[in-house]
Formats: sequence, structure tokens, C-alpha cells
Amino acid sequence: MFYPLYVHRDEGSAYGGTFPDFPGCFTAADELADLPRMAQEAVEVFFEGEDTEIPAPSDIARWKDHADFQGGFWLLVEIELAQVNAKPLRLNVSLPAHLVQRIDRYTEAHHMTRSGFLARAAAESLAHRA
Repeated sequence: MFYPLYVHRDEGSAYGGTFPDFPGCFTAADELADLPRMAQEAVEVFFEGEDTEIPAPSDIARWKDHADFQGGFWLLVEIELAQVNAKPLRLNVSLPAHLVQRIDRYTEAHHMTRSGFLARAAAESLAHRA
């Protein structure tokens, strides 16, 4: 999902990024091109082990006149929510055996877990429907 990231830079310093949708979540990078990767990492750390739902992205227009977000610029950064390790919830799911076998072959070849694969597939499917 694409989240708004407010970017600011004081002369001679790194680029700083703030997520208005995640109050208290900040990131920084020396090069602007590195900011999206650092933003992903910041969100992963911010929500690690938390038992909370990750909010949907807001519209930048909501924040453009806010006093905390003046003098910089906005980026939309893609955050892979499947990689954000919020506190897991164990559940029991039944799937056809042939599908589980295909999933297991794929996850083994890609060094993933079955749970990680299913979480990523669900997040991607839901993102395309949002």
C-alpha cells in the first residue's frame, strides 16, 4: 500500500521522513533514493510485536495545511504490509491438499514460511481490491 511520507531536510543533514498515519514513526536517509527502503524498515520496526491493526493510508490532501508538515515535500512510499510483523494471530485454515503442496514447494524454493507466504498473498490480494 502507498502511504504518504512527509520529507524534510535541514541544510547539510539527511533527509528525514515522518508518517502522519503512524504518529511517532520516523525515518532518515542520506540519499533521497534510499528513503523508501528506510521507510519500509522504519514501519516494520515501529509495529514489531504490536497487537494493533495497521491503519489504511490517508490522502495527502488531509495533511497539506497541517502545521507539522510545512516547508518540506511529500512522497508516496509503498509499504509492504506483509513484511510488517505485527503480533501474529494463530488460526486454523483448511486448504485443498494439492494447493498446500504447491505452496510448500514455492515457499521452500523461495526460502519463505507457509505463514509468511499466505500473509503476503492475502495482503497483496486485499491491496489490489482497496
